[in-house]
Amino acid sequence: MREVFQQELAEVRERLVTIAELVAISIEHATRAFNESDVALAESVIADDHRIDEQAVSLDELAINILARQQPVARDLRIVVSALRISASLERMGDMSSHIAQLARYRYPDKVIAKGLRSTFVEMGRLDVEIASKLVTLLRTEDVAVAEDIRNQDDEIDELHLSVFDKVLGETWKGAAVDTVDATLASRYHERFADHAVSIAKKVQYLATGDWTDAGSSAHVATA
Repeated sequence: MREVFQQELAEVRERLVTIAELVAISIEHATRAFNESDVALAESVIADDHRIDEQAVSLDELAINILARQQPVARDLRIVVSALRISASLERMGDMSSHIAQLARYRYPDKVIAKGLRSTFVEMGRLDVEIASKLVTLLRTEDVAVAEDIRNQDDEIDELHLSVFDKVLGETWKGAAVDTVDATLASRYHERFADHAVSIAKKVQYLATGDWTDAGSSAHVATA
């Protein structure tokens, strides 16, 4: 029975990696569609979001089944409970990708973002894609150094997010109301994507080190 249990825990981890890989593909395609006004790519991101949702539901069912049958304790219990919470964050990251793609679809054939902010969003997208890739590595390895990299890159995205608000609220901003709304929403989606990654990183750090004080030292909390 113990061997079966360990196999089930390994499957939980493998499924988390699979979902994270789908999220990484989703954000890479979404940000490219967003920055290049590629409506076909945007449509594919939106259409594929259900795959992330289905994988997350399937993982949750497996984790709940393990809790009911195996009644894990100590680290094993932390793994299963953390998997449920990580799955929820990954699902939300997929939603953020879909929201970014939806903006590209709505504004096609025009660019979503006014010219003066485009370079900022290219950089935000690049950071989100890198964070998603590192998240896959983190879930595979539990390497706390990767978790720290994710948190540091999230700080960069936060700074860019604030710079967008400074721009659209500044006296020199010439964008129309729709430009302001689009920039605000898009910036929020990019920022929340990274925040959910940080939330996952903190949980993995806790599993790797057993020290929640260190893992929870970041001020980032993903709630949306």
